[in-house]
Amino acid sequence: MKDWNPARWIRILLPTVLVVVWLVVAGLGGPTFGKISGVSTNDQAGFLPTSAQSTLVNEWQAKFRESKELPAVIVSESNSGATLTPADLVAFAKLGQELSKVHGVAEPKAPATTSVIGPIPSADKQAVEFIVPLTTSSEELRKTVTEMRSVVAKGTPAGFTSYVGGPAGLLADFVNGFGGIDGILLVVALLAVFIILLIVYRSLLLPVLVLLTAVFALSGSILGIYYLAANGIIKVSGQSQGILSILVIGAATDYALLLVARFREALLEVDSKWAAMGRALKGAFEPILASAGTVIVALLCLLFSDLNSNKALGPIAAFGIGFAFLAAMTFLPALLVIFGRASFWPFAPKPGQVKKVADKPGTLPGLEGIRGLWRGVGQLVGKRPRTTWIVSALLLVAAISALPTLKANGVPQTELLLTQSQAVDGQKVLAEHFDAGSGSPAVIIANEATYQKVLDAVKATPGISTADVQRKATGAPVAIPGVPLAAPVVVEGKVLINATLKYQSDSTEAEAVVKQLRTDLAAVDAGTLVGGTTAIALDTNQTAQADILKIIPIVLFVIFIILMLLLRSIVAPLILILTVVLSYGATMGVSAIVFNNILGFPGADATVPLFGFVFLVALGIDYNIFLMTRVREESLAIGTRPGILRGLAVTGGVITSAGVVLAATFAALGVIPLLFLVQLAFIVAFGVILDTVLVRSLLVPALSYDIGRAIWWPSKLAKGKQ
Repeated sequence: MKDWNPARWIRILLPTVLVVVWLVVAGLGGPTFGKISGVSTNDQAGFLPTSAQSTLVNEWQAKFRESKELPAVIVSESNSGATLTPADLVAFAKLGQELSKVHGVAEPKAPATTSVIGPIPSADKQAVEFIVPLTTSSEELRKTVTEMRSVVAKGTPAGFTSYVGGPAGLLADFVNGFGGIDGILLVVALLAVFIILLIVYRSLLLPVLVLLTAVFALSGSILGIYYLAANGIIKVSGQSQGILSILVIGAATDYALLLVARFREALLEVDSKWAAMGRALKGAFEPILASAGTVIVALLCLLFSDLNSNKALGPIAAFGIGFAFLAAMTFLPALLVIFGRASFWPFAPKPGQVKKVADKPGTLPGLEGIRGLWRGVGQLVGKRPRTTWIVSALLLVAAISALPTLKANGVPQTELLLTQSQAVDGQKVLAEHFDAGSGSPAVIIANEATYQKVLDAVKATPGISTADVQRKATGAPVAIPGVPLAAPVVVEGKVLINATLKYQSDSTEAEAVVKQLRTDLAAVDAGTLVGGTTAIALDTNQTAQADILKIIPIVLFVIFIILMLLLRSIVAPLILILTVVLSYGATMGVSAIVFNNILGFPGADATVPLFGFVFLVALGIDYNIFLMTRVREESLAIGTRPGILRGLAVTGGVITSAGVVLAATFAALGVIPLLFLVQLAFIVAFGVILDTVLVRSLLVPALSYDIGRAIWWPSKLAKGKQ
């Protein structure tokens, strides 16, 4: 092999330019970490497909009002159970006036003097309710709700406890939950990676170089995504922002570990750090490119999703993986050739440092010169391949048997927050004294000609407390003896009906009412649409479940094609796809046991299985790519079966380290107190460990060894040495 030996001016200029370019990228991208929340949206309705009834209703709602309003629901409850006194009502009326002055509260529509509805006493006279329409969103909404809670705390009469909740209060609590993404999440993830790298390499400088690569990759991706979101090209949510950060750090670290391992291996053979880097890039570039390409393509398959939150995450995460690849292939090599062997100080590798030792009797071909754990693993795989892969597969199948117990058909929004939430507490109090659906009505869009029949059908539906059309400001808004009832507001031949549910808006009972409404009202007038908070959650869950059946086959097919091109084989890709699917199923089965019986979660978001699949399959294939590309390289030189054992032994340490790093990185998502992210953190972290320890270390090499050279069919390598 002819080693790389560039001219002196290239050795000086090339790493300098690369480092300067990445410093500029980091300098521009770093400040956007704190700004990206300003272009994020956590509005669930914004991620629904355009064809969903909820989306169509939202579009019609916008035509019935001048601004986009989100209601906050305030409920105050007597601590002692005493009934309201006239003095209490006077105090609450004063509180209502103060609420109308809060920044972000909608302006009143004439002839009304305030947009705040309330105080409304409960039937048992032990609580009062306010409904306050807000016009702010995202970070401004959080500030408005915070100010409102301060006003409520000061204005609540003695003997009462108040809660600010409803859709606005709950969304504000979600924004607060995502607040750790820019700070604590990155700190925890980077600290975990640093400690693991320190243990693996026993070097002080190398972990810093690898983490710089990951952070610079993240800075570049955040910079690009910020401007794409600011210009309305993509939608960013707190959820996708957190996943992006973890994915980029984990992927960049994985790619860096593979390159560093090759670089260190070369430094043990040659004196020149440039020659060593040439060898490292030659050995690592193809598998890293294939790995990054596989993950990118798998993520872009999310573009086939009907759920816009999935569709948005695809290009966002793919963009991040692209930057992870670029940083690992340009910035890290530049740092490594600048520092050379000092990168590994105090255990700098030198040529001839590893002394050859006599192999033990019975050492299998391919394991010559291999010592330690991976020699033992290789011996097990080579001596008992069939037993090894059958036992491994049976363990996975046993775990898969628990998969049907996974409850992934959605959970109430009030269950998604894992920390104390005033909005969640307030919803419970509201349900005790008022209709639980107050402030979050079902919204029905009906044709003007048939609206009265539709309204009658709505009122007759079990689970509906009250219902009426939106009426003009002139006349009485409700039936008052002797006063003419105001006419309905008509927009383009449509009227809007608000229907208050008896049940909490995010409950399964409320979803059942919405389903019933859609069925019954379609029989009255096929053009009737049913939306609102409950319908949004229902449509989201149904769309997410449909996406799983559509996207999983697409991802598997695309990855299979990539693996065929990379390995020049049909059999080996089939083995890899099958084993990764088994690993995914086992992971979800174990997750079901943990979520249901250990952590006591109420269920899982409907998108959890899909996200878990995309990340585990794409990232799990990563490690199989790292393994099998090295196996193919060794098989060309020494034969298939010895090549399998050799490839397993020489990649075992680095791939396992990469798996531990990625698992620790995703586990950091657990610091964000949101059910979806905590569950995704466990699924990916456990799945990656399972994949690296069992699937990649035992199942794949043992099954491949048992099959022999036929794994390379139909390439010429299938006719070579076993």
